[in-house]
Amino acid sequence: MVLHLVPRWSASLFRASPRWKKTYSQRASAQLKWLGCPRSVYSPLACRAYSKVSGSPEVMLTPERYPVQRLPFSTVSEEDLAAFECIIPGRVITDPEQLQTCNVDWLRTVRGCSKVLLRPQTSEEVSQILRHCYKRNLAVNPQGGNTGMVGGSVPVFDEVILSTALMNQVISFHDVSGILVCQAGCVLEELSRYVQERDFIMPLDLGAKGSCHIGGNVATNAGGLRFLRYGSLRGTVLGLEVVLADGTILNCLTSLRKDNTGYDLKQMFIGSEGTLGVITAVSIVCPPRPKAVNVAFLGCPGFTEVLQTFRTCKGQLGEILSAFEFMDAECMQLVGQHLHLTNPVQESPFYVLVETSGSSAGHDAEKLTNVLEQVLNSGLVIDGTMATDQRKVQMLWALRERITEALSRDGYVFKYDLSLPVERLYDLVIDLRTRLGPRAKHVVGYGHLGDGNLHLNVTAEAFSQELLGALEPYVYAWTAEQRGSVSAEHGLGFKKKNVLGYSKPPVAVKLMQQLKAMLDPKGILNPYKTLPARA
Repeated sequence: MVLHLVPRWSASLFRASPRWKKTYSQRASAQLKWLGCPRSVYSPLACRAYSKVSGSPEVMLTPERYPVQRLPFSTVSEEDLAAFECIIPGRVITDPEQLQTCNVDWLRTVRGCSKVLLRPQTSEEVSQILRHCYKRNLAVNPQGGNTGMVGGSVPVFDEVILSTALMNQVISFHDVSGILVCQAGCVLEELSRYVQERDFIMPLDLGAKGSCHIGGNVATNAGGLRFLRYGSLRGTVLGLEVVLADGTILNCLTSLRKDNTGYDLKQMFIGSEGTLGVITAVSIVCPPRPKAVNVAFLGCPGFTEVLQTFRTCKGQLGEILSAFEFMDAECMQLVGQHLHLTNPVQESPFYVLVETSGSSAGHDAEKLTNVLEQVLNSGLVIDGTMATDQRKVQMLWALRERITEALSRDGYVFKYDLSLPVERLYDLVIDLRTRLGPRAKHVVGYGHLGDGNLHLNVTAEAFSQELLGALEPYVYAWTAEQRGSVSAEHGLGFKKKNVLGYSKPPVAVKLMQQLKAMLDPKGILNPYKTLPARA
């Protein structure tokens, strides 16, 4: 059992032969191992490009794969296009080639047939567009970075695509409170760079940070990699500006940490997936940038040991524990097979990534090292690598963040994002491997153990109705039996709208439908998404 420190890196991404210089072990023997990967090689889901590989087969239209009927909305006319051109001159896109990307989700599982893409720059332009669409009964599909996992960000039929891509300006930042106010189309990674230059960080971090928009993050209530430390967007978002279906601008863009006046309206729109209004600006509180970040990548002999390692880390690292991620051996196999990343530790049934962040480099490193020596000596961990340099830390994170990319290169992916009691988190993966047998190429489990969030993925050579029938509703029923949630952080979108009842009682679903009818009586905002169709 050994724990390796990572002092420097080679010029390729985990491809260099490992070298040894110093190791923590049960006998504290002196060896050392280093791995390599420059930041330039790994850009968070630059990898999104793989969903648009040249020569890949065309994605089937959504209504051809799923049983869905178009609602009686109007179709876009030449007069509508002229009206849009008056509102946003030069930013009305009708070119089929440009529309192709916006009609298909990045996973290449659903495809709409919208004929027009609108690119407003201001909330007032969004208001005018929605006012026109509401009057004409034109359905609208709000779209940010189009990085969603459940088909919520692309049209189902011919909805008007309303893109926030040009709404990408920072409005203000307060360097004492850390409160950032920005437009909804700001890319998360660019916001991260902006606040890091001012010694703060964004309270959320996602594998798709290079593409996703902050407005989309809020609209889906994205969780991500920093949830364990900084919590949900429901706590860090202070205010929103939202344009309602009829074009009314709701300005609740407060920067106050405390405001106990009336109903907290912003909470209705966080996680509403664009069905209640279009988020156009966000006020969010950013925590101070940690002075020291350490990451350990560990191999565990079983899931019981993963849980015990989490318990030890949570108890002894306390406030500096910022992430605890796990992945199984099949995830590591796929990352190596499709992305050519090398496993930095001894082959193990499970792998754990532990991150600490705090204000004292020496104190935090010593604290983490003591914990790791304890889990090594107790047999909870077989092998491990530890990094303290920011660039090296990012490279260890690449092994976890790029699992989604590796899975998508393995074939068609059936994806499930579940909240479960941590002690049952991996049981469903084992169950499905037995249930599916050779019908599935791979059944893998990974995710945010610290949040009780399992990302369950099943790959196959191609979409299979038989395989889907074996998975659903079995996965949802199994989750409901554990009193879990069928969507931990990805939302419901189009693909999961009809399984809401597995996690919410009928009274709650009915109340949601009534709220939708009140704010969007014509149902033009992101139709066919989030809520089950009424009988």
